[in-house]
Amino acid sequence: MSLEERIMQPNVVNPSDPLYQQVLMFLYHEAYLLDNWNLEEWLQLLSDDVVYLMPVRVTRERKDGPGFVEGPYHFEENKASLTLRIKRLQTQFAWGEDPLPRTRRFISSILVHSVGKENEWGVISSLLFVRNRGDVPELAFLSAERRDVIRQTPEGLRLARRVILPDQAVLGLESLFIL
Repeated sequence: MSLEERIMQPNVVNPSDPLYQQVLMFLYHEAYLLDNWNLEEWLQLLSDDVVYLMPVRVTRERKDGPGFVEGPYHFEENKASLTLRIKRLQTQFAWGEDPLPRTRRFISSILVHSVGKENEWGVISSLLFVRNRGDVPELAFLSAERRDVIRQTPEGLRLARRVILPDQAVLGLESLFIL
């Protein structure tokens, strides 16, 4: 099915729809907060019941499944565990993130669709994450597909679920914390 056919499906939100624009601005704002290490403000964009996962990719033949391990994850977080991680980063024991790395998130290929639940939308996007730390000239990259559920609340849009599906089986990043 072509992208044009996918966009025309009844459950896909058209890019000209104000809802699509609202979701797009939410994703861009979230990326800005993370890239600038405004982590406490970023936490406010998460629903209280958020699920934040990154499954482990394995290299398999197509006939053997989708290429992800069921079970252990690179990370499996909720709001409480993410809050704890952020508090730890504010201590002297966060040597892996001090000095802060420089990061950029490039979010593209965004499709917003209905998930059949009132005030919730599925969002599929592509992520290119670039990280550099210290005076090292090399950049670390990660590309992935993200599958999000975004919920409309009285306070605005909130991230209710994120699954990050890395394209790499062997990750070349020192830290996966703020993907």
